[in-house]
Amino acid sequence: MKLLSVNLGRVKSVPYTDHPRGVTGIDKRPADGPVRVAAPGPKGVGASGLAGDAVCDTRHHGGDDQAVYAMAREDLDAWEHELGRPLADGSFGENLTTTGLDVSGALIGERWRVGPDLLLEVTSGRIPCRTFQGHMGEERWMKRFMEKAAPGAYFRVVEPGEIRAGDAVRIVHRPEHDVTVALQFRAVTTQRELLPRLLAAGEALHPDALAQARKYVARYGG
Repeated sequence: MKLLSVNLGRVKSVPYTDHPRGVTGIDKRPADGPVRVAAPGPKGVGASGLAGDAVCDTRHHGGDDQAVYAMAREDLDAWEHELGRPLADGSFGENLTTTGLDVSGALIGERWRVGPDLLLEVTSGRIPCRTFQGHMGEERWMKRFMEKAAPGAYFRVVEPGEIRAGDAVRIVHRPEHDVTVALQFRAVTTQRELLPRLLAAGEALHPDALAQARKYVARYGG
């Protein structure tokens, strides 16, 4: 289990974003050397947890609970086969491209040690947006991505550190519930009847998803 690449985005002007200035950092490319990772600050203020990585629309992206985004190379390979075209590491806007890990099968609250120092905690899956749709340029991309339910995972930074391609990734803590990233993703997108199950993950869950689950239970019961 290791990092294949650590990917950083630069600010780029595009016609397919809702950002007021028409810019995005979704086009991420592998870094040549080590990258420092730390908690960026709360949503709306903080951006990416990776030094040198652009997150332009902090209304919806970045912040402490979405500081780092990881995608499994195995999932990118499956999409390559389906789409009939190559997908380089970073193609989905992920910061970390991994191998040997079931990223979407990770549990909410699961902790990963990346390299010698960085400690990350899983918070949620990635919800597709209009910018992602435009970046990929695929018909019905958002719907297809949701149907696949292999969204990759967002993390918060528990202990900062420096990482680079080739670093080992170790799972050092797995919670005792069964709320995976894939389950959380399905609950907040296509199968809202699953929302009550998310409460088992407690405060480890991304605050927005936790609020959705609590609201659903208050209205419909659990």
